Amino acid sequence: MLPALLIDGTRSDLLLIADHASNLVPPGIDLGIAPELMEQHIAVDIGVKPLAERLCDMLGCPAVLGGVSRLVIDYNRELDAHGLIPEASDGEVIVGNIGLSKDGSEARIARWWRPYHESISGKIAASRPNMLISLHSFTPQLSSRSEERPWQIGVLYNDDDRAARVAIPLLEARDIVTGDNLPYSGKVLNATMNTHGEGNGIAYLGLEVRQDLIGDAEGVARWADILAPVIAETAESLA
Repeated sequence: MLPALLIDGTRSDLLLIADHASNLVPPGIDLGIAPELMEQHIAVDIGVKPLAERLCDMLGCPAVLGGVSRLVIDYNRELDAHGLIPEASDGEVIVGNIGLSKDGSEARIARWWRPYHESISGKIAASRPNMLISLHSFTPQLSSRSEERPWQIGVLYNDDDRAARVAIPLLEARDIVTGDNLPYSGKVLNATMNTHGEGNGIAYLGLEVRQDLIGDAEGVARWADILAPVIAETAESLA
């Protein structure tokens, strides 16, 4: 069980990053929750791993995929951020994370968080890509909130919106219901891209696909066919 799963690629201008691609829990860690919760959105971005693999195959790009569940440690959080090791998620209490000792927290950071981000930094240093692709998925409706999320995809960004401004019109031209910094705002939650994209002056395309659309192989194939040309055209426009 590794902090990051790496996919090789022939292109050096793109790097795909998927923080929440795995629901694995390392041996020795007991989250204290029902096993079926590990198949839900609180534990993993549903559909992201197969979508990332297919996109990498179509685009020829490398990738860094998170190797453990976000409930073990959330790679898309700063080290001092609330929720780095979540004690609750969408109304579910993560019993095994409550009262975790300082040594226990530091052990997870050292074993999982730091090596994951070092893998990303290493890939960037080796190839210096022109654009990063941040791939996530979101649930159609949170259990703890009543509102539905109508967007098929969201494009997220913080200060650097170069790729977003290109990609949003491309998606809308394909009749995709697209959220501009929705259902989450990159102004609030953008840790990985803040560090590796904005911190290095590299443009990035932050994509959040609705999970029910990529929950099976047919959906993954459809959305890979939609997204691959959008990603390629966006990257070309920024070259």
